[in-house]
Amino acid sequence: MRKRILLAVLVWLALPLTALAAQLELPLLFSDGAVLQRDRPLPVWGRAAPGAQVRVEFDGSSAQAVAGADGRWSLRLPAHAAGGPYQLLVRAGGEEKRIGDVLVGEVWLASGQSNMEWPVAQTLHAQEDIAVAGDASLRHFKVPKSWAETPQPQLQGGQWQPASPASVGEFSAVAYAFARELRQTLGVPVGIIDSTWGGSSIEAWMDASMLGLDAAALEVKLRERRAIDQRIEAQTRARLAAWPAVDPASEAFAAAQLDDSGWSTIRVPSLWEAQGYPGMDGVAWYRTTFELSEREAAAGVVLGLGQIDDSDTTWINGQRVGGIANGYNVPRVYQVPAAVLRAGLNTIAVRVEDGGGGGGIAGSAAELYVEPVGGQRRSLAGDWRFRTAAVTVSSADDKNQVDTLLYNAMVHPLLPYPLAGVIWYQGESNASEHGAYRYRELFRTLIEGWRAKWAAPDMPFLWAQLAAFDSGGDRLDARGIVVDSPWATLRESQSAALALPATGQAVTIDVGEADDIHPRDKRTVGQRLALAARRVAYGDDRVVHHGPVFREASAQGGELVLRFDAPGGVLAARGGGAPQGFQVAGADRRFHPAQARIVGDRVVLRSDAVARPVVARYAWSDNPAQADLVGQDGLPASPFRSGAW
Repeated sequence: MRKRILLAVLVWLALPLTALAAQLELPLLFSDGAVLQRDRPLPVWGRAAPGAQVRVEFDGSSAQAVAGADGRWSLRLPAHAAGGPYQLLVRAGGEEKRIGDVLVGEVWLASGQSNMEWPVAQTLHAQEDIAVAGDASLRHFKVPKSWAETPQPQLQGGQWQPASPASVGEFSAVAYAFARELRQTLGVPVGIIDSTWGGSSIEAWMDASMLGLDAAALEVKLRERRAIDQRIEAQTRARLAAWPAVDPASEAFAAAQLDDSGWSTIRVPSLWEAQGYPGMDGVAWYRTTFELSEREAAAGVVLGLGQIDDSDTTWINGQRVGGIANGYNVPRVYQVPAAVLRAGLNTIAVRVEDGGGGGGIAGSAAELYVEPVGGQRRSLAGDWRFRTAAVTVSSADDKNQVDTLLYNAMVHPLLPYPLAGVIWYQGESNASEHGAYRYRELFRTLIEGWRAKWAAPDMPFLWAQLAAFDSGGDRLDARGIVVDSPWATLRESQSAALALPATGQAVTIDVGEADDIHPRDKRTVGQRLALAARRVAYGDDRVVHHGPVFREASAQGGELVLRFDAPGGVLAARGGGAPQGFQVAGADRRFHPAQARIVGDRVVLRSDAVARPVVARYAWSDNPAQADLVGQDGLPASPFRSGAW
């Protein structure tokens, strides 16, 4: 017996190190519950021991390959019709992986920034959508936020999840609404790959070749970025050196009487990253005071603290009065009873915890106030006392703005997993004075670049045009008329990509929210993208997937006549009446509000201030709430201008 044990040990010790550990590896997309694209040859790839014979079997079909010297292998299975569940079996060099519960259907990649990332649980229809979720043939794969300086072969994590009341709250809300529509109309399994990062720029989703950068130029840019990150981190750490870390759960700083003379000052509302603490995450404290008369203290107050990123616990005079966890965009409004208050000086203490991205007391100045019941509201905006409790400093949060980094870690590892198409919701981060027009070139390049990477030149690419939002970026003249609107220009840049084949756009200016960059009606956005998919990707000519589209303008005397591509030749104003949101300009290039009337498939414009109109524009602002031109199915017209100077 001892000899057999000794012999086994000697054999084990004689094995090369690489043989002692499993070497068969598949992309994480090939995991239990996967959805594979129907009716396309199916590439399967991965790593194994160098020289290993690899065999893949799937529903009666099989293919073989040999791992190269670097261990990489790839093969193709024949196209498969929709159906399932099946098992995908992979064998290599004595190792075996069985991937179970595999469906075949339609696979869409959902990408972009926070409005695509936004989860079902935080939407207008959350309660209803979560309650009725229960479709095991609708599945979602969330790619974790990650970045890399070079293209990566493997995702950093992720798993397939079927839609259920327990899971769907974390799904991309736009993608879920989109997928649910496709499930109902196509009747086949649908899988969504959610690769999103809030606040990301389009450049971060492109590789070096798409951005026109060679290896040397890219390395220069990354080296410069590293140097900037190191300098910023050092500056932030220097500012924090005066405050030793304390227990983040401690409530000592909530006391009514506290010597905070050693604290710093910070402007509220504003994220702390913008005030000298970039890259900081963790727990920090804010304190300020307000005064009440005896009558006001006896009546109680309403306390408004803006939008706190991410979580808060709030005290007045040492007594807890409120708190919300993980609600970075939720306005804090707390009812404070008289028992907590006193005549004279009252102290507010707020413990803020931020898990990543922006942190601190944000929102608008109007959201920060104390309002005695029955009395006048008083602003709390201004300088507060501030110090940290327990924080970390890292430059990782801004990597969603750096060229190529998200593509490398969140898109490249998906290649060449077959897709039915892409849905995209991004652009807010590029809607700047200089970035909005450049976006049209970048967007076109991204679409063509992703298609080239997937070797699918006609892969459907659909996107949500920016919703209405009061960004504060519009530049106005003395009359209050928009001179330049980065958001309107970016919408125009998005529309320009419709010149590419197999593209579609969901116009969403009617489902935006003036005071929130994240409108809660994500269902409508997903449904409109699904209409575009049914027409563009699946060829259903019965589907109307867009509202009126401007075609040409002609001057007729003192009027400007606009012609539209309107489904059914029908134009209307939402709610009836004359359409709103139009402006005209003459040769002097000064725009004026226009009176509009609908005549068949045309809109006729005139203005008493413009004798001979030359150019028209529609919905040309960041928040074109008044724009109401729609088609026969109620879909909104896209913002446009008939000419640009």
